[in-house]
Amino acid sequence: MYDVVIKNGTVINSDASFFADVAVRGGKIAAVGSDLEALREVDAEGKLVVPGGVDTHVHLTLDLGGDTISSDDFFTGTKAAAFGGTTTVVPFIHPEEGEGPREAFERRQGEASGEVVVDYGWHMNIGPSAFADTAGGTAAGRENLRRFVDESSALGISTYKLYMAYGYRLNDVQLYEAMEAIAGVNGLPVVHAENFELITMLVNRAVEAGERHPRLHEKTRPAEFEAEAAARVFAIARRAGVPVEVFHVGTDRVVDEIRRARRQGDRVYGETCPQYLFLNNSAFERPGVEAAYVVCAPPVRPEEDRLAMWRALASDDLQIVSTDHCPFTRELKERGLAEGFHKIPGGVPSMEMRMTALYSGGVAAGLFSENRWVELCSAFPARLHGFESKGVIAPGFDADIVVFDPHARSAISAESLHENCGWTPYEGLELTGRVESTFVRGTPVVENGEFVGERGIGRFIERSRAVLK
Repeated sequence: MYDVVIKNGTVINSDASFFADVAVRGGKIAAVGSDLEALREVDAEGKLVVPGGVDTHVHLTLDLGGDTISSDDFFTGTKAAAFGGTTTVVPFIHPEEGEGPREAFERRQGEASGEVVVDYGWHMNIGPSAFADTAGGTAAGRENLRRFVDESSALGISTYKLYMAYGYRLNDVQLYEAMEAIAGVNGLPVVHAENFELITMLVNRAVEAGERHPRLHEKTRPAEFEAEAAARVFAIARRAGVPVEVFHVGTDRVVDEIRRARRQGDRVYGETCPQYLFLNNSAFERPGVEAAYVVCAPPVRPEEDRLAMWRALASDDLQIVSTDHCPFTRELKERGLAEGFHKIPGGVPSMEMRMTALYSGGVAAGLFSENRWVELCSAFPARLHGFESKGVIAPGFDADIVVFDPHARSAISAESLHENCGWTPYEGLELTGRVESTFVRGTPVVENGEFVGERGIGRFIERSRAVLK
């Protein structure tokens, strides 16, 4: 006898759609067929039965110093994820001064353990400190870096965040050596690509000229500087012999670089996020603090770029939709706004709306199929990031299952969401589709729109590789 059977639904995988019952035993999918019976049965007639979403880019309790900490912790953030049909997330470990990978891992595990309600992995950030006070390009620096990456890999981490911006940024030599080390453990570098030196120059000029409005956030981070950085990353990765994913693409200029690299056979992958699909730079003209809400990096771009992101998803020039979920409270956004555009903490909440919004804007709008929707939100991020038991409705895979009503209609509002920030940049956005129920390894976390999960049910998933077979 099975533990649970989800009956009479339409199973949607990335490669096929079919009517079937889905049976669960011991947290795994045990059978997919007809006339299956269980101790508990869930009727999914008229609904879609899809693999739980895999969001490979989230920030939970991101500490920017002082009291500037992102507002979703590991409980509130993963609870919101479950309401949105996401059953696996990947936040970040950033070693603090004097910490090695293991100490940083244990610190972050202490924050997450007992709190998460979905499964999770980790990205390990590689900053300049991983080279042990060298600028890169020395034998000692390479040895320190190799130990850093080897120790991270032994902890079950196979994806590594490399920054070309902020205080974490690496120079080109460090990027190359980091990618070499990551290739040595069959890992995947995920990169924030911007030319920060030139951005800093433009920001300083704007501040000196007395410019304060949030619209300057986009004007001082031009798309050309993002595309130049992405092209440089792809060239470095090619030489280092490693695949690479560029995060949060919002401009067609970067899509052009991805397309060019992939056509010549490079293992290059691109991620976009809901903010680049549903917002454009007119949002910077919203009144008061609402203009600060949409500040994130890279910034949202003009309407033609927004439309280009949808086309890139349909044509497979972009392969993943994650969120870069990183909300800050209204108070922190207002405080930054009072000091000027360059002091506004960057980040938006998107984790809960991602899967429904992608269904609405992609499938319901006739842009791509239900299978492509699953590929973008579940199957491909699981494959690329090494979650070998996630992203597919088939026997032997984890029973991370979402029952989705494709006919429901709703409008996004801060009151209806469960993210811990009290605002959303998508206020009033009308959507087709709704997550009805979410199961994590066969255990119901959300049922009929109500939270029924248990704090701490989520598990850390070790990954030994992060590249496609």
